Amino acid sequence: MVKSMTSFGRASNEEGSKHLFSVEMKSVNSRYLDVNVRMPKSIISLEEEIRKLVNSKLSRGKVDIFINQKSYSKGDGIAKVNIKLAESYFNCLKEIEEKLQLKNDVTVLQIARFPDVIDIVEEEDSVEEIWQVIKPLIISSLDMMDNMRKIEGEKLKEDILAKLIEIENIVLSIEEISYTVPNAYKKKIELRLKDLLDGVDIDEGRIAQEIAIIADKSAVDEEITRLKSHLNQMRITFEEGGQIGRKLDFIIQEMNREANTIASKSSDMDMTNFVINIKNLIEKIREQVQNIE
Repeated sequence: MVKSMTSFGRASNEEGSKHLFSVEMKSVNSRYLDVNVRMPKSIISLEEEIRKLVNSKLSRGKVDIFINQKSYSKGDGIAKVNIKLAESYFNCLKEIEEKLQLKNDVTVLQIARFPDVIDIVEEEDSVEEIWQVIKPLIISSLDMMDNMRKIEGEKLKEDILAKLIEIENIVLSIEEISYTVPNAYKKKIELRLKDLLDGVDIDEGRIAQEIAIIADKSAVDEEITRLKSHLNQMRITFEEGGQIGRKLDFIIQEMNREANTIASKSSDMDMTNFVINIKNLIEKIREQVQNIE
């Protein structure tokens, strides 16, 4: 199965839960697996567990994970008194009473109303309890991403294989032309010499020697054979599936190398144009391969 690196995943738990979590993930192409997690500080200790889950599903891509949390209190908080702060308030009031000679009518209720004397403290959930809520959301988001990667990967595979057929047909045309290059060059030399020598006998041996030299310099048999081999190797790699992005990228580089060599040896305009078409298709495939896992 061929997978793309572009994908998106989302999941959230049901409304009405004590803690409402939502998880969103997106990924784009990258040479390696690069995971970036954004989450509330209160659960930052779970980041390593999240990365382990992602590593078990994905092998390449720049992955951004966003975890949002909403808490709904059920009124289970506990009231706690800050007795030292209450004493401090009381002492301040006593000092005001003595220095300003005012009647002291302070009550417990009045002191309790001062800031931070009595606080409501919510009981904190354990990290393990929260992890049991978040973990299935992470898995669900990863499954969504994985399915999207498979769908996009198959589309990329289909398009690349079609382009390989186009390249293969062009290579066959180049192969046909390559057989005619020596004869065409021979006729070109003979006509040129005929014009220059104006009736003087031509040394056929010398012409044959020149033809042999140009035929050797312009021979592209090896390059065509290797190019065909690379095309076949790409098809085999697609059939193998799995994490094939880097391997395909290497094969594309080798295909481009052979095309450049053929272009450098070409002395025929039609062959040169064919090579240009091949390089154009190779570049399009390269762009698509960059997005395969």
